[in-house]
Amino acid sequence: MCGRFTQQRPSAELAALFSAEDLAASPGERYNLAPQQLGLVVVEREDLRRAIVPYRWGLVPSWAKDAKIGGRLINARAETVATTPAFRASFQKRRCIVPADGFYEWERMTPEIRQPNLIRRLDGEPMAFAGLWSVWRDPEQPDAEPVRTFTIVTTGANGTLAPLHDRMPAILPASAWEAWLAPTPADPGELLALLRPAPDDLLVRFPVSKRVNSVRNEGPDLVVPLGPTGPGPSGVPPG
Repeated sequence: MCGRFTQQRPSAELAALFSAEDLAASPGERYNLAPQQLGLVVVEREDLRRAIVPYRWGLVPSWAKDAKIGGRLINARAETVATTPAFRASFQKRRCIVPADGFYEWERMTPEIRQPNLIRRLDGEPMAFAGLWSVWRDPEQPDAEPVRTFTIVTTGANGTLAPLHDRMPAILPASAWEAWLAPTPADPGELLALLRPAPDDLLVRFPVSKRVNSVRNEGPDLVVPLGPTGPGPSGVPPG
C-alpha cells in the first residue's frame, strides 16, 4: 500500500516535467503528505488540457452519500481496479498521475517497534504513480463547490520493497504517461498491463526519522537517511 509520500518539488517544475499547465502554483516542500490532505496530481481533461492541480487524497466516488468514504479509498488495487464499483468509472476515463519524490513504508523490527523507511528513485528523479480521480458533489448542499479527490493504484511489491510490504505504488514509465492520462476510454487490458511492479534497480530504500510517524511533523529532516548508508536496495549511494 501507500499511506504517506512526499512532494518536494514546486508545481512549476512538475508542470515542465509532465508538459502540463501549472494550475496549482504550489511551492512543493511536502515531506509528509497524508490521506485527506491536498496533493498535486497531473490530469488531462476532455478538452485535452493537461494540468497540475491540487486534489484531496482519498477518492470519493460520485455516487457516495458523503465524503467520509474517501478515508478508506486512498489506494486502489491494480488487480481489481477495473471492476471495483468505487474505482471502475474513474479507471475508464478519469486517470491521473501522482508525482512523488518518495514514499514511506514501515519495517517491523520487533513486535513493538516499526522503523519508517523512505523509498525513492535511485537517480533522484520523481516517480509517477498511477492514480485515479473523481468529482463528488454533496447531495445535501447542491450549491457547494465540488470535491475533487484521487487515489493511488498499487501493485505487488518488487524485490526492493518485499522485505517491508507486499504492495507498492504502480510507477509509470514516461513512455506510459500519454496512454494513462488519455481522458477517453481505452482497452482495459492495455492499461492494466502498465500496472506492474517497478524494476528492482529503479528504487532505493533507507531508514529515516520516526518523526514521520506523526502527520503533524513536516520538514526536510524527515527524508534524511539515518546512520551510514551504502548502494543497493537498502541504502543510498554515498555522496
